[in-house]
Amino acid sequence: MSTKIHTLSLSATYVSRHFDEQKLYPFLSDLIFHYQSLLSFRQTKERVAEHFPKRVKRIDLDNFRIEYERLMHDQCYLSEIEAILDYALPRLKGSVEEGTEIYEFVSQHIAIEPVGILPLNTDEGYLLLNNGDTGDMAVFGYAISLFESPNEKYRSLRTAFVQTYQRQFSHTFEGIKLDLIKQFRQLPNPATFAVSSRYVFPIQETLLPVAKRSLMRLLAQRS
Repeated sequence: MSTKIHTLSLSATYVSRHFDEQKLYPFLSDLIFHYQSLLSFRQTKERVAEHFPKRVKRIDLDNFRIEYERLMHDQCYLSEIEAILDYALPRLKGSVEEGTEIYEFVSQHIAIEPVGILPLNTDEGYLLLNNGDTGDMAVFGYAISLFESPNEKYRSLRTAFVQTYQRQFSHTFEGIKLDLIKQFRQLPNPATFAVSSRYVFPIQETLLPVAKRSLMRLLAQRS
């Protein structure tokens, strides 16, 4: 068990170091997945334990109550797993809360707006990232796909890096959109959105993932 706990401690330190650098993804989503999986495992284990065979241990005639005892008990390895859960869950929860606070800070300090007139179909277009006071503006193409399951429909947003523009007088959001239309004629009137960040954040690990979520929310409100 000490080896497993040591591994969890190293993982928490590794994630915390990236959070210190304001790098959220894929670390935050992985943390949330593992935390929810451990919670689900504990709940399942408790439900199974409740259905272990029992026998009457004592009949309390004064209070009209019957006390039971389980005929089966957790094996040693299950007790070890419980100890690991006791150690891991609070630490994972703390890391998830730390990452969530950073995410909220980033989302509160970015603004997203359409560039020019939007077409009726906004499932494909461009995302312009204005990252704080850096001298560059990164352009990503985006495309939304729809996946269906028997019970639900899922929307997925994929992005691909296109190019970087140096910030100049002529490189306004509208100017960049016109230049993209000239270069890539397969999208004559692309849906284009500009994301402006008040602070500089890591693009791939933080700004782009948060911008994608903001775009999905904005498009959902328009539909």
